[in-house]
Amino acid sequence: MGGKTLRLAIALILTGVVLYLSRPSEILAATASADLRWLAAALGLVLVDRTLMAMRWIDLLVALAPGSRPPLGAVLRVFFVSSFVSNFVPSVASDMYRAYALSKYDVHLAESTASVLMDRALGVLSVVLVGGLSLLFARNVSVPRELLLSLGLMFAVCAVAAAVVFSETAAGWVRAFAALMPIALLRRVAETLTDAVRRYADHHREMVRVLAYSIVVQIIRVLQAWCLGVGLGLSLPASAYFAFIPVIVLIMQLPITPNGLGTTQAAFYWLFLPAGAPAPRVFALSVLFLALGIVGTLPGGVLYALGEDRTAGVAR
Repeated sequence: MGGKTLRLAIALILTGVVLYLSRPSEILAATASADLRWLAAALGLVLVDRTLMAMRWIDLLVALAPGSRPPLGAVLRVFFVSSFVSNFVPSVASDMYRAYALSKYDVHLAESTASVLMDRALGVLSVVLVGGLSLLFARNVSVPRELLLSLGLMFAVCAVAAAVVFSETAAGWVRAFAALMPIALLRRVAETLTDAVRRYADHHREMVRVLAYSIVVQIIRVLQAWCLGVGLGLSLPASAYFAFIPVIVLIMQLPITPNGLGTTQAAFYWLFLPAGAPAPRVFALSVLFLALGIVGTLPGGVLYALGEDRTAGVAR
């Protein structure tokens, strides 16, 4: 069984199991009775978070070599198309696509890859910060211990990434490890990428601004889920959404199933049911939350359908 087939099988099995446990007939009833005004509010928030996500990546391009920054239109096209591609491939693959697509505009591949890595790292850090701080105010919500462990692990990963960016000693350890790689090409890639990432150590203002954008994006995503939940008639407090949604967002990004299908449903079921939410409405919430993310990528689908940007690779 190939990797794609296996991932699809896992997605279908997880979705099917959660669907069965959530009683399909009641799911349809919960969805049919949803308040469309709240669903529309959640949709409006998608436009805001996509704009901020694009702005934070544009800010991260400050570390590109002088004179190599592509036109704004080209950057936006790459961002939105890669967002659309993420619906069909793991998040890692869509990141690779974004880095490659940007490199077609005379940007060094190591630099474009570094910008994508920093975008992903700061995004994960913002999820951890929002989730961790929210737990301090979620005293009336049942919080699984695994949730705390997940946030702690991701914070450790972010700390390592920050050390490589801001510490020459940590970067030296990465280079020393790269020197041990048996394949010369991998050694060169690791060393070049480390140097590209290190450039962000001189751009503190932009890094802080991007982190602020990322935190706002995560808050907006929580509010999207809250709007959907209210629209579906869930009576959970907002603190439950702030405690659970950041971890669910992390789970959705794991390269286990296509676009987080199945893992999203399982994560909502695992976290929201112990908090007292009825299974049919939780399943409907998980599907709508996943669909909301897909809707936000549709502009990229239109750009993808229109074909390649003819200015790519043309000297400016």
